[in-house]
Amino acid sequence: MMDLNFMNLSLCEIENASGGTLVLQGTDGKGQVSSVVIDSRLVTTGGVFLATVGERVDGHRFIADVYAKGASLVITEKTPEQVEAEHGIKADDWGSYLLVKDSLQALKDIAEYYRSKLTIPIVGITGSVGKTSTKEFIAGVLSEQYQVLKTEGNFNNEIGVPLTLLRIRPEHEAAVVEMGISDFGEMHRLSKMARPNICVITNIGQCHLENLKTRDGILKAKTEIFDFMAKDGEVCLNGEDDKLRTVTEVNGKKPHFFGLGAFPEEVFADEIQGKGLWGSDAMLHMKNVQGNAQEAADMVTPIHVPLPGVHMVINAAAAACVARILGLNSEQIAEGIGKVSAIGGRNNLIRLPHYTLIDDCYNANPVSMKAALNLLAMADTEKVAILGDMFELGSNSDTLHAEVGAYAVQKGIDRIYCVGENSRHMYEGAQKDVSKARTEEQQMIRYYATREELLEDLAKNQETLIPEGCTVLIKASHGMVFTEVLEYLKEAGE
Repeated sequence: MMDLNFMNLSLCEIENASGGTLVLQGTDGKGQVSSVVIDSRLVTTGGVFLATVGERVDGHRFIADVYAKGASLVITEKTPEQVEAEHGIKADDWGSYLLVKDSLQALKDIAEYYRSKLTIPIVGITGSVGKTSTKEFIAGVLSEQYQVLKTEGNFNNEIGVPLTLLRIRPEHEAAVVEMGISDFGEMHRLSKMARPNICVITNIGQCHLENLKTRDGILKAKTEIFDFMAKDGEVCLNGEDDKLRTVTEVNGKKPHFFGLGAFPEEVFADEIQGKGLWGSDAMLHMKNVQGNAQEAADMVTPIHVPLPGVHMVINAAAAACVARILGLNSEQIAEGIGKVSAIGGRNNLIRLPHYTLIDDCYNANPVSMKAALNLLAMADTEKVAILGDMFELGSNSDTLHAEVGAYAVQKGIDRIYCVGENSRHMYEGAQKDVSKARTEEQQMIRYYATREELLEDLAKNQETLIPEGCTVLIKASHGMVFTEVLEYLKEAGE
């Protein structure tokens, strides 16, 4: 019986997949390995450590440590003699190793080979916004019937995707893989590794415009996910998105559309009743998917979406669309949707004694900013938005920041604090749109050049800036490190 802690992958297969040169010590290379990792802290007995040269740290310096932890193999770009000269690790102390030209390329090649050995369905998810929330909904719903592996954290790029694929074990019956890009060609390479059986695209918004230029460019880049999808694969698209509606056929098959019923969609939600920050109730309509033996007819079922905002209802519909293809019934789908919870950094509600925080500081672009402001506007308390720079917006960055500032005013946000160099335009956009019924003082709008300036003002004027009982949205691109703002307000709100 196969040990569930081990992968169906041997050292010899790793050599063949990577094209490297394998040097064995005390093994024939045919036994299974337990894991493949690039973080030396995660090495386990029988695991493979892939040494990479990063911007700050050279992973080769940890080779002695991983052998001591029981690593069965080290994948290295440098010879033992080079590592001894650079890091003092004696060449004679090495165990088995695989010498390759490029460790990160080897990671991709190994993941692609490992994927070719897997028979479970893999759901690939991409889109401008909502990828992670949709991943959580899909994984949550599929877990009603299957053992599911899903992408952890932000492991959705050309390093994260192969590491996710290499986490799949014999006990897993399905995998949900988030796939994020910022330029043309990246999704092509991700698709080559993941080879998804089901492709989901959440939307085509305004992000990574610096490289992709237009929404048509974004559509072209995102739909590269189809390049290596399974020949009999299925595609699930957001029917509410005008660009995605132009996709009429993939590999000779019509896509499945999900949404709110504005477009002929196989799965859609209507009769939505908002419950404020605590989610929505809706009726979910699901047309029969051919081959679903459990339910032969179209189905309508009530659902509770525990995360707030109409966009979360659409994400739930996406999960239902995938689940129907994979054979789940309406009861399982409704149960799974109702169990989904927010994850840190994305619309995560944190109730504190003195106020409520909306932790959405993982990342930001114009579409997700406006969605987060829509969410904040649902609060029945005083509303505070702490908004920071959005990166990679290209030549339209100033205009897009200004539009977000104006939108915050239009949504009736009481206090708007704009932080960062680019957010000066957000601040100016907010100032220009202050309504005649509310003066700038009533709708407090402030600008801070840096995160440190904001934190300093919060320390001095906490009660003025963050009123008792209010709801505070914290959102910016990841590089703004708004987690520091979140941690400060969490501690101050206790």
